[in-house]
Amino acid sequence: MTEASYLSTTRTAYDAAAVRYAEQVGDHLVDLPLDRALIAAFAELVRATDAGPVADLGCGPGRVTAHLHSLGLPAFGVDLSPTMIDLARQAHPDLRFEVGSMTDLDIGDGTLAGVLAWYSIIHTPPEELPAVLTELHRVLAPGGHLLVAFFQADDESGVLAEPFDHRVTPGYRWSVDGFAELLHKAGFTESARLRREPNETERFPRGHLLVRKPAG
Repeated sequence: MTEASYLSTTRTAYDAAAVRYAEQVGDHLVDLPLDRALIAAFAELVRATDAGPVADLGCGPGRVTAHLHSLGLPAFGVDLSPTMIDLARQAHPDLRFEVGSMTDLDIGDGTLAGVLAWYSIIHTPPEELPAVLTELHRVLAPGGHLLVAFFQADDESGVLAEPFDHRVTPGYRWSVDGFAELLHKAGFTESARLRREPNETERFPRGHLLVRKPAG
């Protein structure tokens, strides 16, 4: 199967920007208490299922993967960029990191207790997103949890996604309601959502959706 052009474009852009990106992002969760609280709730829900490992998809240099590990989760990271994976392995040699794509994960059906997609769907074109969500549903075990974070678009505009000039490669802001509807169509049940206003260093509001693959 021929790889989608946006994947190769995104990989090339992040390979080129990986070192600078890792330096600039730093430990960004330190100043984001609401984000940390939602990740902590996700971790608690996943630990309660005791149903397998947790994948941090689009893990970048691995800092959020390490944070999940610190919360007691058997977490590993996957990223499209080989250079990002090299940085993650250097920074966190005790954790597992793999090169891969959310469009075609090298993970067995129903083997994950949790999936974190922390701003990693922002470069996915709207027409490609349903297939990605179907893939995430495939790898989650029944009862498993998915937490997605993204830049928020205006729900009142009636538009699912709005393109914007991301600093690495063009991305999309998403309607929280529209994204939630796509998750529902992919077979997920919503548990919670968080809308957060940008802080002084952020450009856009943030959206977060915590969903679950039904156990039945």
